Amino acid sequence: MDVVADLATEQERLEALLEGLSDEQWATESGAPGWDITDVVIHLAQTEELVSASIAGAGRAEVWERGDGALDDAVAAAVSADRAPPSEVFGRWRRARRAALEALRKADPDQRVPWAATPLRPAVLATTRLAEHWAHGLDITAPLGLPFPDTDRLRHIAWLGHRTLPYAFAVEGLEPHDVFCELTGPDGTIWRYGPAGAESVVRGPAGDFCRVGARRLKPEQSLLVTEGPHADAALRVLRNYAA
Repeated sequence: MDVVADLATEQERLEALLEGLSDEQWATESGAPGWDITDVVIHLAQTEELVSASIAGAGRAEVWERGDGALDDAVAAAVSADRAPPSEVFGRWRRARRAALEALRKADPDQRVPWAATPLRPAVLATTRLAEHWAHGLDITAPLGLPFPDTDRLRHIAWLGHRTLPYAFAVEGLEPHDVFCELTGPDGTIWRYGPAGAESVVRGPAGDFCRVGARRLKPEQSLLVTEGPHADAALRVLRNYAA
């Protein structure tokens, strides 16, 4: 599975959607609290620029050097400082995403790239970028009533959510536990993650699992079914991102 190729395809889908927006639509409040659609794309442009800079060895970007402040606050401040007309923002993101894809393709696969919570290998970084573009794609399309169907690219995001469960438990001050996930992809394919013998099990639609991990859907609103002592907690802490 070529995650960089799938990232490119996910971005191409978003680019096609953005190309058709009017200025009024760009100013629509997005699904990301406090941001309109232009703000969301500013954020995506900024973070794609950080991908290229980090791979090039430019060091830990200032947005990650937040001292005692929260990452969300640093990100919001960066977006506020870079506000511009939609056409400029769209052009900036298009350039940034293409440069980032090229950097990811050329990067040493074993290189540890500085990122928000911890250095990541390029393939994992590409996975986080796919997860973020997909989640913000939801934020953009839902308020506008535009179609944004699930695809098999969600398998990368589901893997990321499951793979980072130990981190997610730890962030919430909880002891990590093994969790087996049996998720149904958009085409009916079953995706399995984790040890099959785990006491705790999550089953259901992969799209719901990914939305819960993106904090776009509450576990109790999903069609996910849990079994065992720690499965409910796993869904409460699940995240497809670092903070």
